[in-house]
Amino acid sequence: MNDAAPAPESHGRGRRALLAGAAGAGGLLLAATASSPAQAAPHPAPPAYRFGSVGELLAAKHPADGAVALVAGYHSPGDGGGGGYRWDAAATRAGNGGTVLDPSRGKAKRGRWLALHAGTFDFRRFGVSGPQAPADAALSAMVADPAIARIEAHTDLNFVRRHTFSRSRIEIDFGGHTVTTKGIEQASHDPDVSPFQAVLYFRGTPSDSSISCTTTEAIAELSDVFQVADAAKFGVGSWYAVEVNPLSGKYERELQKLLQVTEIVDGTHVRVNYQNGWPFAAGRTFRWTKVEPVTDVRIGNLRFVGSGGTPYAESDWPKPDPDEWNGSHPFAFEYAVRCDVADVHAVGTFWPVVMRRWGTFFRTERCSIANPPTVFYGGAGYLTQNIYCLYGHVEDCHSSNARHLTDFVNAAYCYVTNCHGDGDDAGGNPFTTHGQYEHDIVFTGCSGLMDIANSGSAWGTAAKRFTIRRHVMSWFVASTRISDLTLEDVEVVPRATFDPDGKFLVNADGLQMRGCSGKTFAVAKVSSRSSRPNVISGCTFEVASAGVLVQTPVDVPVHFDRCTFTDASGFECHGSGPVYLTDCTVTGKPGGKPISFAGTDVVVSGGRYTDTGFVLTAARDQRLHLGGGARLAGTNAAKALLSRGSGDKTVSWELADYDSSADDGTAHVALAAGTNRYTAVGARFTGGTLSLSPQAFGRGSFLLQTGCVESGVNRTAYPPAGDRVHTGNNLSV
Repeated sequence: MNDAAPAPESHGRGRRALLAGAAGAGGLLLAATASSPAQAAPHPAPPAYRFGSVGELLAAKHPADGAVALVAGYHSPGDGGGGGYRWDAAATRAGNGGTVLDPSRGKAKRGRWLALHAGTFDFRRFGVSGPQAPADAALSAMVADPAIARIEAHTDLNFVRRHTFSRSRIEIDFGGHTVTTKGIEQASHDPDVSPFQAVLYFRGTPSDSSISCTTTEAIAELSDVFQVADAAKFGVGSWYAVEVNPLSGKYERELQKLLQVTEIVDGTHVRVNYQNGWPFAAGRTFRWTKVEPVTDVRIGNLRFVGSGGTPYAESDWPKPDPDEWNGSHPFAFEYAVRCDVADVHAVGTFWPVVMRRWGTFFRTERCSIANPPTVFYGGAGYLTQNIYCLYGHVEDCHSSNARHLTDFVNAAYCYVTNCHGDGDDAGGNPFTTHGQYEHDIVFTGCSGLMDIANSGSAWGTAAKRFTIRRHVMSWFVASTRISDLTLEDVEVVPRATFDPDGKFLVNADGLQMRGCSGKTFAVAKVSSRSSRPNVISGCTFEVASAGVLVQTPVDVPVHFDRCTFTDASGFECHGSGPVYLTDCTVTGKPGGKPISFAGTDVVVSGGRYTDTGFVLTAARDQRLHLGGGARLAGTNAAKALLSRGSGDKTVSWELADYDSSADDGTAHVALAAGTNRYTAVGARFTGGTLSLSPQAFGRGSFLLQTGCVESGVNRTAYPPAGDRVHTGNNLSV
């Protein structure tokens, strides 16, 4: 060590002037001593010194306690690593090369240079001025220092360790620079752990013990009051990881959330900051684990380049991918509240770029992923995964050639806005949920494949109150147990490279659709939770020829309102429930089959039906009500606009205020057999034929036709008048 004492600042500049200059140049706030009472004599200020580098500072003789030094750079003047330091003769903290400088390199118990700052610190002040040297030690030291609230990077960086922090209230801004992980240590081989072994993993601390309560009363949906055994064991403002006992599936729980107790209601009830999305019968067991969450963490503004890259193809599944341990990803959060990520652009990452579990109140903004090593390995190739998360927002994000842009598992009250995924032909679907009882999730203004509540029975295949607005994709399947699904301006555009049929499949359990369009559309039914009607309004579909529009399990009414079907030749409605067609425009082909209905009721009000027609299967008792100014025209392969199938059940035909214009050789109505209860009052028939065979009006049948207008109609078959057949008071022109 140099025995020469450092020279005090000269040229007439005092300590205060020097510090003011340092603050202006480097943004330093130098710690000041407490001011003395006015009547006390002022203490002389310790001297201030200048050095060209940290090395010079460490080589200098120890000054008086409290002395301040200004360093022009870390390695050399102007390299950005300089700043102010104060000599603390009593300090015993271990030197870390940045915030604490130890001239003795651990030999002296006391005496350290302590960095001066205003809560913001920089990797360059640890001598890390690029990716040539690992930045891990600097990162750990800064995060561990409670006086540092903001960490900045002003160069590219490389990390070789996977860091776990429990620190709260910190911001890390990488300044738009590139972060790499060349030579990073392996992750754990435990599949439940490795997705969280990010470069930066912020994790709260759960208690080692839990409080369980088996309820004796039901908990209604959207309740925020929960029964507990002893409310005195809970604290207002405390956080708990709360989960209910599983159902039949391995992961099938309706509730797994990080919740805060907001009120002690009484001795056996507490209120939390969440209105539950699912009702619970008495006898369910809830487990409450107290958590000290990490809070208020902000990270971002970087380009991240992942490591690994071992070739792995779909044919390799389910063989373990070595990148599970060798690959890297930037951020993970667990037991976290108000922890946000923004402006992260990643390539080559294995696990999700932003991994979250047990998170509440969060935002992921303006992030992207491109070209992860695989889209076939479960859990890999995501931009963000959100497990047991609440009150989140993913906004302005983008994915290219990835598995998922965003994935929700048992999440609630989350928004995805203006996010877009391309390159999804090879097996990735940007927007997905596992179906582990997610609820109240909204997607607005996005594009890319979507597959919700569809990860299998192990998770429950359940979701509720999803809203999807202004979304464009080439395939949409939502035919699992999704209740109260709302779709607005959703467009499915077939893509030859993925699904030329452009499948659009939905569940009839409180379904509401407005302004949507697609090609191969179908309504399924696998759940019965909702009281909302199933209404499809203002939508346009091709419905490819001979497709199934309403599937067999649909036993509830389905309402089509002002919809347009541009290719309805031969499509079938197999469901047993009623089908309502209101002011719809339906077009078939002259050589195509009519629309087939198996439901109890078919109610057609208004609209235009061209080169199509209706055939009722008669497999069960059915009713067709046709009126409201509806217009039928043209022909079809059956040469009948209205007819019945081969079933032996009773069909009621209620023909009222509608116009029917049939091509030559085509019947307006053709009934040749079976039991038929037929009324035509005020209908208008033009051209074609009416074929009402006597064999179709035997025992149990009747025919009433009155007030109708027949223009150029040829009656090819009619039963004779009688007690059950009345055909008078019609106009024939």
